[in-house]
Amino acid sequence: MAASSQPVLPGRVLRSPGGAVALRFEARPFWVGCVLVFVLLALAIVGVGTGEYPLSPAEVVRTLLGGGDRSSEFIVETLRLPRVLCALLVGGALGLAGAIFQSLTRNPLGSPDVVGFTSGSAAGAVAVITLIGASGGAATSVGAVGGGLVTAALVLALAYRHGIQGYRLVLVGIGVGLLLRAITDWLLTRARYEDAQAAVVWIIGSLNGRGWEQVRPLALALALLVPLALLLGRTLRALELGDETAQALGVPVERGRVALVVVGVALTAVATAAAGPIAFVALTAPQLARRLTRASGPGLLPALLMGAVLLEASDCAAQRIWPEQGLPVGIVTGVLGGVYLSWLLASEWRRRSG
Repeated sequence: MAASSQPVLPGRVLRSPGGAVALRFEARPFWVGCVLVFVLLALAIVGVGTGEYPLSPAEVVRTLLGGGDRSSEFIVETLRLPRVLCALLVGGALGLAGAIFQSLTRNPLGSPDVVGFTSGSAAGAVAVITLIGASGGAATSVGAVGGGLVTAALVLALAYRHGIQGYRLVLVGIGVGLLLRAITDWLLTRARYEDAQAAVVWIIGSLNGRGWEQVRPLALALALLVPLALLLGRTLRALELGDETAQALGVPVERGRVALVVVGVALTAVATAAAGPIAFVALTAPQLARRLTRASGPGLLPALLMGAVLLEASDCAAQRIWPEQGLPVGIVTGVLGGVYLSWLLASEWRRRSG
């Protein structure tokens, strides 16, 4: 009778021959992840082949494998591949950061662009552009990362009261984000026309003109941050059960929560430094990944893959909608994210009122 009352967890448990290592395997998240990887590779090939001089998928693959002519190699390796890799890395970082914060706050609105961390990165970069006159390169990246970290420290300090609670973090973050957006607007009104124009283009979020100088530091940062986030996934799963349960499981609640916030803010900051404050990817990707996998827990890896897929798909659409003008990808993600946010709020309202 006691055995039948125990909860049945989904999936199968795979054990090593000695039984020292056990791993729970769920089939649906695995196959969803495989499909997302396939879609990601297909979108990357389409993205590399899209432009003023289009290349077929066969030509793209042949060039990437070293069999293309000199002109194809220049177009693929110098002009287009860095943009595609930047889209995949930025989208993956935002999707992973969104999954961390939505799980920490236990709120689908608890993403970095809603709670103000993206606004902090944007304000830091705009301050560098308008006050110092550095419209690109390392200075803007340092400003974005510094602004994000300072904003996170401010939000955590204001939201801390006998611990950090999800709704308090969201509300304080929204308030700080509005304040930072007002500061950003004030900086734009005080700036020279050329600096304000450069700042506005950066604020929208764009992958236009991205090269290896953005890809290399972003890849190095994610090589450190992504494994840290995945290692903290067990702590995040325990925190979803509640603080008391997590403490009973031996998890250092506050220390683990602060570590997750730092990693999530760092992911957001480096992504924003590379491509600007691209909206709604961090909000949408974890929710779509969770709906597809139907798995328990934060679902960090599916959210990462979904973020990469969403941003690369949006960039392909941006290049095809208005190829002459180079439509910024932030406009496409803003439109798609606004529609998704409206649907999410309407469904939440119907669920609570019904």
